Amino acid sequence: MITYTLSKRQARLFLLQHQRLVSGGSPGGKAGIYDFVRHVGCIQYDPLSIAGHNHELVLQARMPGFTPELATELLYKDRLLVDGWDKNMSIYCTEDWPYFQRRRAMAAERYHENEGLMAMVSHVREELTTRSPLSSLDLESKDKIDWAWAPARLSRAAMESMYFWGELCVHHRVHTRRYYDFTAKLLPGQLVQAEDPNVTEEQHHDWYVLRRIGSIGLQWNKSGDGWLGIAGLKSKERTAAIERLLLNDSLREVRVEGLKLPLYIRTSDAPELEAVLLRETASEEDGNREGADFAAALAPLDNLLWDRELIRQLFGFTYRWEVYKPVAEREYGYYVLPLLYGDRFIARFEPVMDKKNGVLNIERWWWEPDTSLSAEMLPALTAAFFSLGKCTRASSIRFAPGVAEDNGLQALEASLR
Repeated sequence: MITYTLSKRQARLFLLQHQRLVSGGSPGGKAGIYDFVRHVGCIQYDPLSIAGHNHELVLQARMPGFTPELATELLYKDRLLVDGWDKNMSIYCTEDWPYFQRRRAMAAERYHENEGLMAMVSHVREELTTRSPLSSLDLESKDKIDWAWAPARLSRAAMESMYFWGELCVHHRVHTRRYYDFTAKLLPGQLVQAEDPNVTEEQHHDWYVLRRIGSIGLQWNKSGDGWLGIAGLKSKERTAAIERLLLNDSLREVRVEGLKLPLYIRTSDAPELEAVLLRETASEEDGNREGADFAAALAPLDNLLWDRELIRQLFGFTYRWEVYKPVAEREYGYYVLPLLYGDRFIARFEPVMDKKNGVLNIERWWWEPDTSLSAEMLPALTAAFFSLGKCTRASSIRFAPGVAEDNGLQALEASLR
């Protein structure tokens, strides 16, 4: 078994390179978006849009000139990406559709026993056959059913069930509302009809463990958010899969100074790790600090942040998404984004998009300890905020009264005018 030994900084640099959170990491455009999603397997979707949807924030951090329309076209026009369930609600490459057959079969088995739901499913099929696409509001049913977080209209539950088991796909969205049509009409027939390439449960586990490690870049065999969403994969099954993948050299072990547990990397990503190590050695010799020309505002559910404890140990940065916490229990705020600069997190801030006036407001700001704005940071931070502004379609970016002055951000505020 091949084992790499890294410093924490080397591990950080590899993760950032793997996540394309470096200068020149992605060419941008639809091709860049597709290549990135294919590289990491999936990106998470979330319906909240305080300053852009989660998947849009993920992409703007990496893609020069990103606008939400690029992702929308890939999803609902080109159909190269698809809304689906991977790590919770996600977006993944349409070519991966057959690999999730097990998940869809489990959903079908779970929901088919509900007679009332299945009666509505028959009605949905009839309606979609004569008029499509449709949202649940286009059906006249007002009956309710206990559903997910709270009671919901039976029509919505039926459509979501059909979506979960793969009979329906999202045709398009209007804001967060999903309009559905039959999957057989939207996706290539050879994919819809394809069998799961993973014949056995063990093969499925191996595929999913490898996929999830690639979604992050480095991952350990430790329960946490990085492993969420893989049905049937408990600690025992995960450990067995890792052992098989190490044995056939699909995974390699990475030891990082100061971390008790080993990390794992896809063997296919090893050349990228080795290139990072070579560049880091060269930069140490000539005195240049790699990565200090790049900054990005990250999404709350960014792939890099999936395992919060790993980020705490490697970057010394603690981040929790507090959107679902009661106000009294929040340490920072409702929708707070981390700010990456080089190979470290330097701050977090609370953005709110005023859609009526086209202004992206920076309501609050928190520097990390012993950090403040320097002239060296200014070009990268300016570019990061312009990218966020373009993603949110903002005509201007403004700091709330006192925020720039209280945090020494006057030069950044001036650069954004």
